[in-house]
Amino acid sequence: RARLTIRTRLALVYGGLFLVAGILMLTVTYGLVAQQLPGSPRGGLITKALPLSTSTPQPTATPLPTPEPLILGGGVQGEIRTRHDALVALLTQGGIALAVVGSSAVAFGWLIAGRLLQPLQRMTETARRIAKAPAAHSGLHERIALNGPDDEIKELADTFDAMIERLDTSFDGQRRFVANASHELRTPLTINRALLEVAVHRKSASPEIIQLGETLLEINARHERLIDGLLLLTRSDNAVTERSFVDLADIVEHVASQLAEGRVKVQVEADEAPTTGDPVLLERVVQNLVENGLRHNVADAGWVRITTGTRDGSAEVVVTNTGPVIPRYEVPNLFEPFHRFGADRIAGGSPGAGLGLSIVQAVVNAHGGDVAAEPRDGGGLVVTVSLPAAPSVE
Repeated sequence: RARLTIRTRLALVYGGLFLVAGILMLTVTYGLVAQQLPGSPRGGLITKALPLSTSTPQPTATPLPTPEPLILGGGVQGEIRTRHDALVALLTQGGIALAVVGSSAVAFGWLIAGRLLQPLQRMTETARRIAKAPAAHSGLHERIALNGPDDEIKELADTFDAMIERLDTSFDGQRRFVANASHELRTPLTINRALLEVAVHRKSASPEIIQLGETLLEINARHERLIDGLLLLTRSDNAVTERSFVDLADIVEHVASQLAEGRVKVQVEADEAPTTGDPVLLERVVQNLVENGLRHNVADAGWVRITTGTRDGSAEVVVTNTGPVIPRYEVPNLFEPFHRFGADRIAGGSPGAGLGLSIVQAVVNAHGGDVAAEPRDGGGLVVTVSLPAAPSVE
């Protein structure tokens, strides 16, 4: 449906009010002029009659004719015609002048409205750039910085700038906290792993100590993966500035070759899918998707299918796996950090940290792409990653 902009509505309102005032003024002028023209009730007739004698008439006198009104301009019909022509000319010329001036008023209102709404357009463009930034926070450095009179529009622009500045400060503080906390936690985890390995591999260690040490090493390794995931998630939030040519088919084949044989079968259909970006981060995307498909699968006759290709100007990676039935309303929650669906149905080992799909989404967004997931008929998930395609290199 067509929508009138504020600028158009202001111009139409301004021109409409001008036309209404012009029509009212033309009507009043018409009435005043009509009253002053000859032949109107207030204009009167100019008549001239010969006086009648009141004396005794003489027998030889000839009877005088009946006095008739003497009208300037050729009689009563000429007066009526002159009055009609004057009023018609007034309406015609006045209407033409009103139409011309009214059109000019609409055009002038259009220009004035555009001038007055220019700060709002600037605010809209800034908000649009922030919303379309590849990463969630990468556009928060934008400011309107409106210069002009201290009116309501400038107050709105300053309030918007203050809000964006607070959001930028909040995001920066959050990223610094996650990065610093992750680095601080890495050191004690590394020390714990070293001490546990020494204790487990001692010759005098009893079977109970060895079993306990292996359990603690597994827990420690999970915590290390969690810390690495947090650091990678923090890094992925930043937009990718240095890009190189990458073929997603090569990445998929490399990741598939590193997988150990297991109960879940991995199928690869790698067609050429060229794009540009950070090869390390893109490899992590494919690795997380494959590990997620292996981990959340069925115990028997499970499979993971990885396909790559290009479609509609995008390079795509599609990872499909068998697994538990996932309700459609649960799919958006899978990309939330630390969210694990069906932890009791994991077939590929210990549960992950719940950051796999969150990292995938952050990396893909930083590369200007998109990631979508939908439940597979019969159970499992279909995850599609789309990235801007690059010309293939022969």
